[in-house]
Amino acid sequence: MKKVLMFAGDFTEDYELMVPYQALEMVDIHVDVVCPGKVAGDKIKTAIHDFEGDQTYTEKPGHLFMLNATLADVKAEDYDGLYITGGRAPEYIRLDPKVIEITKWFMENNKPVAAICHGIQVLTAANVVKGKQLTAYPAVGPDVTVAGGTYVEVNADESVLCGNLTTSPAWPGNTAILKDFLKLLGK
Repeated sequence: MKKVLMFAGDFTEDYELMVPYQALEMVDIHVDVVCPGKVAGDKIKTAIHDFEGDQTYTEKPGHLFMLNATLADVKAEDYDGLYITGGRAPEYIRLDPKVIEITKWFMENNKPVAAICHGIQVLTAANVVKGKQLTAYPAVGPDVTVAGGTYVEVNADESVLCGNLTTSPAWPGNTAILKDFLKLLGK
């Protein structure tokens, strides 16, 4: 059975956590979800982001999600892929040195990586997007450019695949990014 490591945290976007978690588990890919500063059995709060015609997304309370693994115990080499959720969590989980170390390991070893929405902030903080084409929530586009990547603007329900990396701007792209990620995983 393949194993995927998923980075999440308080106020991760609900659909960007729950949909890939459940979809990957459904096709017999085990997913360990971790958050810096929390351990297996702890819960994180998610947020639901919606696009209602305002200048940016709106945010509503989501669900509680119980973590099933502990970041401190994780060894990158035990996993076949890395999935980075979006929402507000990436802005602070990227400050954790182990999150950055693991992200670099996956990118340097050409292992499958998926990042959605603001999850791209983890990639830019790890300094692994230079020369890559990727998408993100539009407000994260400048971060991609500053980090040496090429920001590609696509519809919210699309994804961009570049080598071992697939990215999507927001939860409407769950289907597209998951199709790419499954291809990268050989499923």
